Amino acid sequence: MESTTGTIKHWAEDDRPREKLMLKGRSVLSDAELLAILIGSGTKGCSALDVAKMMLSDVDFDLNALGKFHIEDFCKFRGMGPARAVTLIAALELGRRRLKSEIPKLHKITSSKEAYNVLQPHLIDLDCEEFWVLYLSNSNHVIHKSCISKGGITGTVVDVRSIYAEAIRKGATGIIVSHNHPSGNLKPSNQDLNLTKKIRDAGFILDIKLLDHLIIANSGYLSFADDGRL
Repeated sequence: MESTTGTIKHWAEDDRPREKLMLKGRSVLSDAELLAILIGSGTKGCSALDVAKMMLSDVDFDLNALGKFHIEDFCKFRGMGPARAVTLIAALELGRRRLKSEIPKLHKITSSKEAYNVLQPHLIDLDCEEFWVLYLSNSNHVIHKSCISKGGITGTVVDVRSIYAEAIRKGATGIIVSHNHPSGNLKPSNQDLNLTKKIRDAGFILDIKLLDHLIIANSGYLSFADDGRL
């Protein structure tokens, strides 16, 4: 490929991201080339692809990290203004929503990985903590999911009574709870451990079993059940 210096229209046709997508399909484009299409054009001496590569380098080529960018984060790059930043934010948000829409409404949970797949689209790329609950039928199908609370960067307040009030209304026989760690650290805090015990013990009385507690970060997840913490 020729140097990316200059505008994309001066490159060989096969090297232009838009033309490459039309000729060869979307799957052959790199992350940088896809971003370059959204950016549209560069500035003097700096193509849209150059800008895209700088963005990806800034987040160590982690698209999840890029998905957390705000308008001002994008605007720090050469040639990027609010309009282009909004285009990128909208595209990344559509990708996140697509993940949500692909989840079957009555997904059967047989492992922590399957629970993570259902919850992950709701809990990645967030700046603050959220606490979500999956409500399960007797056959472990998801019959409802709900965000119980939203908090700050380091924590959120959870009302155990509201968790089980919803479980009774939905006729759930089991629940899986989950929250995110915006810091990326998957190690449970003492507060996480105490809350898990409180939720589990309340479920014993109501005969609604706490099946798992997942801590989710952009890097992956931790399962209390898999770790023998329930």
